[in-house]
Amino acid sequence: MAEPSSDFSQTASLEQRVAAIEAVFETHGMQPGPFIAGMTHAAAEEWVPQNGARVVAKAWADPGFKQRLLQNGKAAVAELGLSMPAHHRHLVALENTTSVHNLICCTLCSCTAFTIIGLPPDWYKDLDYRARVVRESRTVLREMGLDLAPEIEIRVWDTTTDTRYMVLPQQPPHTAGWPEQELAKIVTKEVMIGVASLALPAAS
Repeated sequence: MAEPSSDFSQTASLEQRVAAIEAVFETHGMQPGPFIAGMTHAAAEEWVPQNGARVVAKAWADPGFKQRLLQNGKAAVAELGLSMPAHHRHLVALENTTSVHNLICCTLCSCTAFTIIGLPPDWYKDLDYRARVVRESRTVLREMGLDLAPEIEIRVWDTTTDTRYMVLPQQPPHTAGWPEQELAKIVTKEVMIGVASLALPAAS
């Protein structure tokens, strides 16, 4: 029996493998091209953290909206014209306070409320982050540049199939009275995940 070849130089490139998969779809009457183009456009132009930044800014500026957001996040973001997939049945807004800091993760994969806060960063999908953030949250945050005071409680929230989270950060005091458009400019994806902060005191 011939020995199996160990020459991998003929392995198809990623582009060639993708083209082969698309060709199989096409032979079955499917058209993957438009679907891929649509998803690429959505990921780059529609599923962006600026959506969540608008939500946070609105909550800071409008106490009534903030209460609705905390009560039913999915309904509240719909007021701003923002939608979520049908299987994202719930959006829970987690309000940070002077004594509580919220942090989200997905221990099973990399789920986020992506239409609201944007697609997950690479580090969010990393196995090390997913495993350690629930056991060593304070240490992980410190390694990522957020050194919280020891008296601040850290609450870690693990995304499920139908429930997605976003962190509602504390508003920096000096921004009181700013228009929503200006407030939205200071809100980042990292803040809405909980690995960064705009107003919390650091550890001494």
